Amino acid sequence: MSAAFLSPPTPRRTVLRGLGAGVAVLAGAGALGACSSREAAAGKPATGDGAGSGFTITDQRGKKVSFDGPVERIATAIIPSPSMLAAVDGSYDRIVGINESTLTANKQGIFGTLFPASKRTTTIAGADFVPNVETIVNLKPDVVIQWGDMGDEVVAPLENAGFKVIGLTYGTQEQMETWLEIFGTLLGKQDRSAELLDWMHAEDKAVRALVAPSARTKQKVLYLRTATDGWTTATGADYVTHWTEIAGGTNVAHDVSADSPQVSVEQVLAWDPEVILLSAFDEATPADVYGNKKLSGVRAVRDRRVYKVPLGGYRWDPPCCESPLMWRWAAQILHPELAARVGLRARIEEAFTRLYGYGISAAETDEVLRMDLNARSAGHDGFRA
Repeated sequence: MSAAFLSPPTPRRTVLRGLGAGVAVLAGAGALGACSSREAAAGKPATGDGAGSGFTITDQRGKKVSFDGPVERIATAIIPSPSMLAAVDGSYDRIVGINESTLTANKQGIFGTLFPASKRTTTIAGADFVPNVETIVNLKPDVVIQWGDMGDEVVAPLENAGFKVIGLTYGTQEQMETWLEIFGTLLGKQDRSAELLDWMHAEDKAVRALVAPSARTKQKVLYLRTATDGWTTATGADYVTHWTEIAGGTNVAHDVSADSPQVSVEQVLAWDPEVILLSAFDEATPADVYGNKKLSGVRAVRDRRVYKVPLGGYRWDPPCCESPLMWRWAAQILHPELAARVGLRARIEEAFTRLYGYGISAAETDEVLRMDLNARSAGHDGFRA
């Protein structure tokens, strides 16, 4: 691990072992599209840690949100933010409200083992992100985190009720790195968020260098997510393309212009991907794809190179604090001969200690990597090493 890898928070637990539990962007802080800042607020001087003074955050709407003192209670309607807040804070203790989808992920994956309270947290919004203002009033949060690009329908009810709202946007590495900066400021943990960013930048360089000799001919990758009437995929504008390219592959849907486009069997056959990756957001498995006779002629199916994306503290397909682990996982999927050099299991152990203060067991690592679901897929046994 690079020397730039972050220092761990004070370990919360090393118990609960053995329980089963279900990009070219190297931008520094100055290159991010929106930023957070410790500015003078309410006539008080700005400080480095925000522990006892006022501060101001500029969110990704460009709106300044001022606080008179420490933030102790956070409600968030945004799905991926709790795991990132916990990683920056080294604790789940300040989170009092989450999205319904986040609660589902917490119950299914290892995050609920890392932070048992996350499986019982009150939900404040569902799939439409419209906030339940009455519930939020009862939670008495110091701040509510909400999407900043979904219109007044999801923000105005909160601001009209008198809540401080931080509006965020999402989907790229740069935007995710801005989240880490904002959360570092919000939690008074700027040094911690800076260490996370240093780690991500170092891992980006390391994985690109690792796959470079093997990536002269880029393998064709298709990402699939189930929809009510079939599948959707990710285009060139999606974060999937980011980590596919870091790992030395190419997204077959890169040039599709629609947002989350529907994908037909005929289109999959036409693309003929060498690798198919299944979203962590649904229940589809490689066995489902192998059993679909209409897809039997697809190269990825013939070669048994269909894989379920891991689920760690959060789902690994979108941007999150564990994204460097996704980059390494994808690199090994595309280049199984690199298994020993990727060293993913050791990286997972190091990352979980440093991100969450948790000593992950071998059995729990198997759960994160979906070893059972991917057991029939070529080369996945390499993740046992």
